[in-house]
Amino acid sequence: MSEKSSSSGSDEDVDPESAQHVELGGVLSKWTNYIHGWQDRWVVLKNNTLSYYKSEDEREYGCRGSLCLSKAVITPHEFDECRIDISVNDSVWYLRAEDPEHRLQWIESIELHKAESGYGSETSLRRHGSMLSLTSAASALSATSTSSFKKGHRLREKLSEMETFRDILCRQVDTLQKYFDSCADVVSKDEFQRDRVEEDEEDEEDFATTARAEGEHNQNNNGSKEKSLFLSVPVFPPASPKSMNGIDFKGEAITFKATTAGILSTLSHCIELMVKREDSWQKRLDKELDKRRRVEDAYKSAMNEMKKKSHYGGPDYEEGPNSLINEDEFFDAVEAALDRQDKIEEQCQSEKVRIPRITPVPPGDAYSTIGTHRFAAKPHSHSSSLSSVELVSASDDIHRFSAKVEEMVQNHMTYSLQDVGGDANWQLVIEEGEMKVYRREVEENGIVLDPLKATHAVKGVTGHEVCHYFWDTAVRMDWETTIENFNVVETVSDNAVIVYQTHKRVWPASQRDVLYLSAIRKILATNENDPDTWLVCNFSVDHDKALPTNRCVRAKINVAMICQTLVSPPEGDKEISRDNILCKITYVANVNPGGWAPASVLRAVAKREYPKFLKRFTSFVQEKTAGKPILF
Repeated sequence: MSEKSSSSGSDEDVDPESAQHVELGGVLSKWTNYIHGWQDRWVVLKNNTLSYYKSEDEREYGCRGSLCLSKAVITPHEFDECRIDISVNDSVWYLRAEDPEHRLQWIESIELHKAESGYGSETSLRRHGSMLSLTSAASALSATSTSSFKKGHRLREKLSEMETFRDILCRQVDTLQKYFDSCADVVSKDEFQRDRVEEDEEDEEDFATTARAEGEHNQNNNGSKEKSLFLSVPVFPPASPKSMNGIDFKGEAITFKATTAGILSTLSHCIELMVKREDSWQKRLDKELDKRRRVEDAYKSAMNEMKKKSHYGGPDYEEGPNSLINEDEFFDAVEAALDRQDKIEEQCQSEKVRIPRITPVPPGDAYSTIGTHRFAAKPHSHSSSLSSVELVSASDDIHRFSAKVEEMVQNHMTYSLQDVGGDANWQLVIEEGEMKVYRREVEENGIVLDPLKATHAVKGVTGHEVCHYFWDTAVRMDWETTIENFNVVETVSDNAVIVYQTHKRVWPASQRDVLYLSAIRKILATNENDPDTWLVCNFSVDHDKALPTNRCVRAKINVAMICQTLVSPPEGDKEISRDNILCKITYVANVNPGGWAPASVLRAVAKREYPKFLKRFTSFVQEKTAGKPILF
């Protein structure tokens, strides 16, 4: 995982509230689909964008997908400590980190990019608050239906009346103001004129007193002058309010009162309408809430229905301790997938033209064409180990796993060939002609570990031939239909190889892989009446070149194919033909599938697939050996 800082632009262009962008790159497992499951991808976080590439070396070829993180929703998984889900609208990326620490580092880096982009930080929300409010208001206005405008028609009329009353009231206030100004001017003029009259009267009294002092004999002559002087003094009539600019004060007052009453009445009506509107909006809100509840219920119902669909490929619906699919649905999905594989295999077999192949015979005792049977001379041995049988060519097959191989061979020869008829722990689950399949139910920590044993008898083939084709990797894909791919990790010796193979995915079960050592042995019987035995044992091992990955669940196996050849004497001097031989097969399997598959599903699959495997494989051996010399 790599991490670095990058910035662009001058210092003046950088928002002081934002920090430098952090670029992060590393390997994450990405859920692809239910066929390929989790795949390692090189993921890069840069410039508020999450991109992924097939690998780090292929970055120059362009990314395979990207997500803008501005409106992404990051959800750490509730149970898986390494997994995060990133969703943008309908697009969802399921990612898994190497460990919880790496997951936390990715989550923090992604959240940091979201905050720097203006989404998620508190400052950005304050900065965009007004625009968000305007947008919300516009959305609410656009969502309003035409019927709501019709309901508000009367309210708009009353508001229009309020505007009219306001204009009238303003004009009346202006008129009354002019009237009051005029009245104030008249009062001022009256006071001024009264002051002048009083001054003139005082002057006249002074003048009259002086005149009387000069002599009363001139009284008659001056009387007429005083009369004329007195008449010359102007007298101002009182001002009339009605005559001032033609204003009818009483009428204006009545009109003002009526306008005020109209405003109050209209306001009261508006309040009543708004109360009704509030009730109407409350009903609409209740209706919308009820609709939302119905939508949520429908969504939950749809999600429950979607759980039942086997094609739904999200990782939450695959095998696991917290899988959203129940046991019955799991079984139905697995059975449907196996049916599809069977149909595909039938089509391939019908169209397939088999090319005859000459199988080389490797050197060594394990592949000797001069085998021993009960009509041939047998070497005698005085060893009593392994229940009167001894290992052939084991001393020539020395390698670092030799001790483990011999231990497995001894255990299988001791216990696997025991009769299961009297053991109550073994249950007969399938019986088809000569083939019988037994099972003993064993569980450990919730995982099914049922040992399985199958017996079969096949005419026309020898134990050597059956074990040879079961062990030979060159023909493995010709008869094994459950394997997706395999390769030989190491050739330990001529008779032992380490094989890694992945099995085909059967959704919703996780894909399995197996790493095992496969060894073949021939075991000579020390009793003349007992047949020789050929054995192939496959058991799990560890190897540095095939370490477990999170793409597959690593299964553990301990499997043995044990074959004995029975020969019936031919008539007269005839040579032994394939009509005279019979191979008795004992197949034992101890498999730990790992994972979290339901027990009922595993048992049902085993009951269905093991008999099909035995019939398919033995038919393949009969077909390959037909017309060829007998290999004892």
